[in-house]
Amino acid sequence: MKIKDLLIDYNFIKKGYKEPYIIAEAGVNHEGSMDLAKRLIDEAKEGGAHAIKFQTYKANTIASRDSPSYWDTTKESTTSQFELFQKYDNFWKSEYEQLKDYCDEVEIEFLSTPFDAESAHFLNEMMDVFKVSSSDITNLPFLELICSFGKPIILSTGASYLWEVQQALETINKYNLPVCLMHCILNYPTLNENANLGMIADLIEKFPNTIPGYSDHTLPEDMETIKIASLLGAVVIEKHFTHDKTLPGNDHYHAMDKEDLKLFFQKINRVTELIGAKDKTSLPSEEKSRLNARRSLVALEKIEKGQIVSEDVLTWKRPAKGISPKNINDLIGKKATVVIHEDTVLQWKMFD
Repeated sequence: MKIKDLLIDYNFIKKGYKEPYIIAEAGVNHEGSMDLAKRLIDEAKEGGAHAIKFQTYKANTIASRDSPSYWDTTKESTTSQFELFQKYDNFWKSEYEQLKDYCDEVEIEFLSTPFDAESAHFLNEMMDVFKVSSSDITNLPFLELICSFGKPIILSTGASYLWEVQQALETINKYNLPVCLMHCILNYPTLNENANLGMIADLIEKFPNTIPGYSDHTLPEDMETIKIASLLGAVVIEKHFTHDKTLPGNDHYHAMDKEDLKLFFQKINRVTELIGAKDKTSLPSEEKSRLNARRSLVALEKIEKGQIVSEDVLTWKRPAKGISPKNINDLIGKKATVVIHEDTVLQWKMFD
């Protein structure tokens, strides 16, 4: 399923538990290499991601020259946002067109987050859905521009108060667009004690007409974080993605790789199997148990022909091949039409 279809068909979520839609957030981990960008696409596809997402920006439109860092500088030593973004901003329209075509070729959905008006306009030609960064949740003029394209919105909510989320949604709702609201913590990396996955439930409660999601910045470890996020209701999950987690700097150090993706899908498929159907019913596999593990009314002692049945001559034992104990009051007071020996499973035909 394409993410546009998922976001438009809100009832899809209500039909029961489904495998979450996984976005491999490659960002600028291609580091300006088209070959590496294509490798990231290939490995995201191999790992099982439904989409791969890049980031489209120019340093001089996203940050002033006096923009201090907000990441862990022991992992990425650059202390200026402008300087860091300038290292990775050489991809532009033609490069993203190539990546879009390559994604189509290998059958993985292409996405990229725009960070300025120009990139939003040319990415509109390549995508059915727009992702809005947490950093732009209060950038209402930019949000208005993106909404003007009339496409579903995926909105990250990192570092925001509830009223700021509400304000952004009021802007989007003017355009009557489907919204996936993604819980996010804007720390790179996010420590486990700061993940606060419980906030997913709060967003679901406060904004029931949005589709729940999660944008993850924790270390991949054993992929438990996004598994739990999925169990808490996140339908769309985004996590940074790299071909080599040991690389220094940028977003490699808190990213997952293709093997992490494979591990996640193994786990979530197991969870999906365990969760199964949500409508309570007896399964065909339980039919033998229904018959043999439930009880019937049984003669506690010999019942003579013509005897009126009283409660003190009855007990209940397995299997459930006779009169159910739930019908005991219907049986009391009836007359036995045959001699019934002790420990006989009682049948209606034995009584008038």
